Amino acid sequence: MTTDLAARYGTARPRRRRLVVTLSAAMAAVFLGWLAWATWFHSTPEVASELTGFEVVDTHTSTADVSVQLEDGAEARCRVRAFSEDHAVVGEISFVPVQGRNDVSIRTEREATSVDLVGCTTPDQPRPR
Repeated sequence: MTTDLAARYGTARPRRRRLVVTLSAAMAAVFLGWLAWATWFHSTPEVASELTGFEVVDTHTSTADVSVQLEDGAEARCRVRAFSEDHAVVGEISFVPVQGRNDVSIRTEREATSVDLVGCTTPDQPRPR
């Protein structure tokens, strides 16, 4: 006894297949558009900073050299922290940077052993960079 599978289970409807393909293509286009925007947005920050060096001057002072790249007209704030041997924060300063090299002096509670750049932010870029 031979049974016809198309008669038993039905055939695929071409209209449904076109709808599925069209919706899948639209969703892929939306996702790729979002991915391109996110990549561009996060690769072109308004401010970027880098700690290029630090020095422990004495028991209550450390200095840091911070290199900052600003977009034109960006208003940024940067934060630098000094740490002691037991990894406690012994000093912190927030400053308004200028384009290029910034020499920052940090007053500390006790002698610091290291200095860390938290990063720089702008009103439109809340994540420190």
